[in-house]
Amino acid sequence: MEWVNEEPTSRSIWLWNEGEYSGDMGDGFKPWLDPYPIETDRARGAVLVCPGGGYENRAPHEAGIIAKRFNSEGYHAFVVHYSVAPRRHPQPLKDVSRAIRIIRSRASEWKVDPDHIAVCGFSAGGHLTGSIGVHYDKDYLKGDSLLDSINNRPDALILCYPVISSGKFANEGSFMNLLGDQDTPEVRREMSLELQVNENTPPAFLWHTVSDDGVPVENSILFASALRAHGVGFEMHLYPVGQHGLGLAEGDPHIATWAGLCGQWLKGLGF
Repeated sequence: MEWVNEEPTSRSIWLWNEGEYSGDMGDGFKPWLDPYPIETDRARGAVLVCPGGGYENRAPHEAGIIAKRFNSEGYHAFVVHYSVAPRRHPQPLKDVSRAIRIIRSRASEWKVDPDHIAVCGFSAGGHLTGSIGVHYDKDYLKGDSLLDSINNRPDALILCYPVISSGKFANEGSFMNLLGDQDTPEVRREMSLELQVNENTPPAFLWHTVSDDGVPVENSILFASALRAHGVGFEMHLYPVGQHGLGLAEGDPHIATWAGLCGQWLKGLGF
């Protein structure tokens, strides 16, 4: 599948002010946030969407259409167009951290409940989602701006056929794009998210197809097992047959149930 990365529009919000973006390579790219608000008379929960694409692209079918699906469940939604290769770790993680802080900083204006912000990611975007769930308190996500004082921990994680492990079941292309010449055993372990889960990791909703030949289902199973070992709540759905990168899976009524199930799970968390 050939993807064309989306471009910012008049409603887009730049994540970084002039001179703040540490991923500047002189090619004009800057990461941005697209808001998908709903009409509401009270504060509602929100979902921040991280499209997949192997840390090389950002898949359009895992972006705005996903945000609109969460709108239909009664949630505000946002899409973060984060940095990808040749920009390396930790820049994508800095981008999603900044996006969460921007949403919380404008929660009153946007009628977002700042205590109910979930992050949803697909494939490598799932790795980015899981990363902010386990690495939100890293020193490299702290800085001197006023926004850096705002909580960047998600209240829930939604992991859709996620890249998780850098070990036996790794999607090697994602880690090559993310790490580049930082690909050392120490950094690999840090980015193998099942090894980084602790009791403060947010609750998670996971779904995967067992026949996924792009990112093995063991990635979701390993993360769920780690959550279980640390007493963190989760819900997981494994569908027997389906290719990688299905997004909403509109062509398969069975797999397409994931979005409604996720909406119900969020409501159970008070979203």
